[in-house]
Amino acid sequence: MEDNIGLGAGGSGDEQAAPHIKEQDRLLPIANVGRIMKQILPPNAKISKEAKERMQECVSEFISFVTSEASDKCKRERRKTVNGDDVCWALANLGFDEYAGPLKRYLNKYREVEGDRCNNSNQVGDDHVQGLDQGNASTSRPNF
Repeated sequence: MEDNIGLGAGGSGDEQAAPHIKEQDRLLPIANVGRIMKQILPPNAKISKEAKERMQECVSEFISFVTSEASDKCKRERRKTVNGDDVCWALANLGFDEYAGPLKRYLNKYREVEGDRCNNSNQVGDDHVQGLDQGNASTSRPNF
C-alpha cells in the first residue's frame, strides 16, 4: 500500500510533479468505506481488512481522478471553486456517463431541497426581524 503514496493517476513515480502526501490525508477514512460497503451486503456478511483497504484505495483514487478533471475545467475557466456541475461534467468527460446522469438528477433535487430549506429559514428570520422592529431591537437581539 505504501508504494503508491505520492503517485498520481499516471503512476509515474515523479515525486517532483506532486508533493509527498501522508497516506491518511490521501485516503478516505477506512471506517467510512467499510460502513458503505456493509450497506449493500447481507447482514451476516463479513468484509476482510484487506478488502476494505483495497476499496479505500480505489475510491480515493477515483475521487481524486474526477476532482482533478473538474479542477482543470475550473482553471481553464478562471474559477476557483469546483461545484457539483463541474463534477458531473468531469464524470461525463471521463466516460462515466452512466454516473453523471443520476448524479446530476441528485444534485438538482438536492438544490431544490436546500433552496426550500433556505427559503423557510429566511421566512422565519424575516418574521423575527419584523418582530424586533416593533420592540427595542438592542434588548431583543438573540444570542448567537
